[in-house]
Amino acid sequence: MRTQVGIIGAGPAGLLLSHLLHLRGISSVVLERRSREYVERRVRAGVLEQGTVDTLVAAGVGERLLREGLPHEGIELRYGGAAHRIPFEKLVPGRRITVYGQQEVVKDLIAARLEAGGDLRFEVDDVELHDLTGAPYVTFGGDRLDCEVIAGCDGFHGVSRPSIPEGVLTVFEREYPFAWLGVLARVRPSAEELIYARNERGFALHSMRSPEVSRFYLQVPPDADLADWPDERVWAELKARLETVPGFTLETGEIIEKGVTPMRGFVAEPMQYGRLYLAGDSAHIVPPTGAKGLNLAVADVNALTEALAAYFATGSAGLLDGYSAACLRRVWRAQHFSWWMTTLLHTFDDEDAYARRLQLSYLDYVTSSMAAATTLAENYVGLS
Repeated sequence: MRTQVGIIGAGPAGLLLSHLLHLRGISSVVLERRSREYVERRVRAGVLEQGTVDTLVAAGVGERLLREGLPHEGIELRYGGAAHRIPFEKLVPGRRITVYGQQEVVKDLIAARLEAGGDLRFEVDDVELHDLTGAPYVTFGGDRLDCEVIAGCDGFHGVSRPSIPEGVLTVFEREYPFAWLGVLARVRPSAEELIYARNERGFALHSMRSPEVSRFYLQVPPDADLADWPDERVWAELKARLETVPGFTLETGEIIEKGVTPMRGFVAEPMQYGRLYLAGDSAHIVPPTGAKGLNLAVADVNALTEALAAYFATGSAGLLDGYSAACLRRVWRAQHFSWWMTTLLHTFDDEDAYARRLQLSYLDYVTSSMAAATTLAENYVGLS
């Protein structure tokens, strides 16, 4: 079989790319090793930047997002027994975030692609990429897909990045000395906006997925075992780290999902090789503190769509040749912001009292200086 763009991975990056290409009259086939049920239930990111929302709405897949998403005009930094709001509506007028789960974005994109007759193939085995510098093609399950371009949107553990020959990529990595224990609970949120809590016991985040479902994160050791975190301990620790300001009580309820997420920063340069172009987690990972992962993937896809549209319309490869460089400028800004948020709010075992006092001093600066708060808000709602 033949198509113009072979897309590896049916996460938000691959599905959005397929849909945006379809709107430009460019054919694609999406190959995914997991089942449709799995990718539609996989809970990941949930904070959408203004630019991401605008992209989805303009692409015609934002109806449910606008109806069910939870717009937020600020976030709260909680430390030292006090709450400090970062008001987006004052600092960056007209820009905000929207809480809407990644799995919901995936559902909307799958529905749109199938309604348009898109070729999505789930539970595909033995995917291999071939002849990336010549006439690229993909083999899978005994079949062959010939294409002019391959888009690697299959995440950190996918086959796309490892298909690039050794020595071509330069990899930059940072492993953080802690992880996040993520909890999904069937309980109404205890606050209207996200709470980022810095505590001597460790970081905690209060988030939400709907008016009835809350999302929480706890800083835990990198080797944390879920067996050591029964529900009672999770709620006790969340209360200890979040109930630190007068009048705040954390609502508790049924925990329906738990998972441990390692904290890392990762960038592979360049994001292209021959006719293969990487997008999203296949090229870069950021700590989730800055809520940049999904949004970076959407930015990659927007850039790749424009480059491919120009290439197929005119034969000009100028934008394609510059794809990696254009994306990496944003990627490294997101890496810096995510690193900054992470070091600002987490405790580190090797820090002494001096370092921890410096951390609190910088938090005071961020919450008392309009310039510093504006910088945080500008980066949080969307990198330009």
